[in-house]
Amino acid sequence: MQKLTLGIIGAGRIGRLHVDNLKLVPEIKIKGVSDVVIDHLETWATEKQIEVLTTDYKVLLNDPEIDAVFICSPTTTHANLIKEAAAAGKHIFCEKPVSFSVEETEEALAEVDKAGVKLQVGFNRRFDPNFKKIRSLVQDGTIGIPHILRITSRDPQPPGVDYIKTSGGLFMDMAIHDFDMARYVMGSEVVEVSAHGAVLVDPAIGEAGDIDTAIVTLKFANGALGVIDNSRQAVYGYDQRLEIFGDKGAAQADNNRATNVEVSTAESVLKEKPLYFFLERYTQAYIDEVTEFAKAILENGDLTCTGFDGLQAERIAKAAKQSLETGAPVTLEQVTEKVAN
Repeated sequence: MQKLTLGIIGAGRIGRLHVDNLKLVPEIKIKGVSDVVIDHLETWATEKQIEVLTTDYKVLLNDPEIDAVFICSPTTTHANLIKEAAAAGKHIFCEKPVSFSVEETEEALAEVDKAGVKLQVGFNRRFDPNFKKIRSLVQDGTIGIPHILRITSRDPQPPGVDYIKTSGGLFMDMAIHDFDMARYVMGSEVVEVSAHGAVLVDPAIGEAGDIDTAIVTLKFANGALGVIDNSRQAVYGYDQRLEIFGDKGAAQADNNRATNVEVSTAESVLKEKPLYFFLERYTQAYIDEVTEFAKAILENGDLTCTGFDGLQAERIAKAAKQSLETGAPVTLEQVTEKVAN
């Protein structure tokens, strides 16, 4: 069996999650992991049968046995790491977003194109079976001409303020998944964005310069409209729902729950809360995205989520931020780098 040999750059929560999922793919071998601090990772690396554990990511880029790298380090490092990995001839999987700057992302993608390597961006929700089914219903015409897309995306609890300060803001950190999902499901580009935001969950988030509650409306090139609502705190769990409405009907994807059992009595009708967080909700999607990445490289196939998809989601996030600050709709052509990260 032909195998893809990988190096992982960044061994925080998402890096370790990818290692666990990659271990489930027979075609993949993880040779090395790098992180700025590795003392606490030694036992873990041994358990995962990782040969190389280093503080220097260039050890992985310079290793001729490594075919591809996973970039799971902080966002501020992504663009430069992509450039270096491309120059080293490595295929690349990069967590979202590629960067906080459209210009930096475009520069990184240019280096990827120049090197002729593949780049997949980690928008794992594209691989969720429910959302994939919705997309197929749009593509095959089951719901007819799409008119309205509605996405609800609410976290069970907000992250710490220290994270908020370096996250790039709600639109770039959280809603960016929904911006990508909007393009993916609709099969049409977003051309205009309007955003409203508030601080209703935690005043400290506002003091850090961000919002925790948002409504974003989208206009698509095909004439359809979209509405996304986000909150940093849904007390009942991870709320992830999507609906597409067209001239022939509608399709909805509801929350995932531990079971689909519904108990009806004279007093009430009860069902279980949504799964609590993204690690539970998107377990299979995470596995499927890395499996497809390996297959695309080994078989020289197409990627479901490319660098261009990452760029477009960033541009929508920038437009939402600009709309929030100006109080006016913003077309993607109007997006500027002057918007605060």
